[in-house]
Amino acid sequence: MKLISDYMRDENSRHMLNALTRKTFGFDFEGWVTNGYFEGDYIPYSLVENGVMISNVSANKMRFVQNGVIKNYIQLGTVMTDESYRNQGLAAKLMQHVIKEYEDKCDGIYLFGDLSAMGFYRKMGFDIVNQYMYFVKEEFCNSGKSGGPFMPVSEMDEDIKKKYKELVRLSYPHSAFEQMNKFGLQMFYTSGMDSVYYSSDLDCFIVKEQDGDTVLGSVLCRKKVRLAEVLKRINVGNRLRLGFVPLGEDKELCDCSLYDGADDYRLFYRGSELEAIERDKLYFPDLSHA
Repeated sequence: MKLISDYMRDENSRHMLNALTRKTFGFDFEGWVTNGYFEGDYIPYSLVENGVMISNVSANKMRFVQNGVIKNYIQLGTVMTDESYRNQGLAAKLMQHVIKEYEDKCDGIYLFGDLSAMGFYRKMGFDIVNQYMYFVKEEFCNSGKSGGPFMPVSEMDEDIKKKYKELVRLSYPHSAFEQMNKFGLQMFYTSGMDSVYYSSDLDCFIVKEQDGDTVLGSVLCRKKVRLAEVLKRINVGNRLRLGFVPLGEDKELCDCSLYDGADDYRLFYRGSELEAIERDKLYFPDLSHA
């Protein structure tokens, strides 16, 4: 059994990872890497036996501006073990290795864990912290439309799509808890452009999805645009949830509520800096989940 890591540009090793992710989660990283969206912040740590990957834990380097202060976190993800090798402590071995590697080099380590794995992550020394979700008040969702509406980028030319990719890197921060190195993860979710929209009069992109509620996942502009101006140009279903924490001047448009992960997950953490997530009513952006 061999431990390998930081190999995403090595085709043979990456193909082994792809085989395990397809088998476990139903996706792979091939297009993400070959289309140029991988930039080195996703670092897998994997166990290989007889030319087959049998277990993996990945470290994601996450750089946030958190209420005006730079924070460097490690998000653990793609935690998986081939079903033939489970219950042998392999994922625990990898997680201990990754924690030892990064704990003194970052401001904290966190992950989004399945409810069924709560006991496992607690044994690994993780505690649970809650987040706060932000919902736009109804009166601001129905305040009357103005300006040019946001139109689907998937139906636009390649120049607009290229401009979107540039703004993923260069946008003015529109969140009080903004991921700075978001290009790789945001393009993992939006490279197909199905959820990306553009307003020509604001010269602004948004990521918007329908998941029961309308979810506004991202606002991308070269200059600051008030959330109220964005809301006037989008169609809202039952209610609008933000997939991020609004800036202070936009919070008056929103109600916030405690969110523990509901039936989906729990947010586990190591490091006292991450206690601020609940204390300061923050929320890890939807598009930052690895």
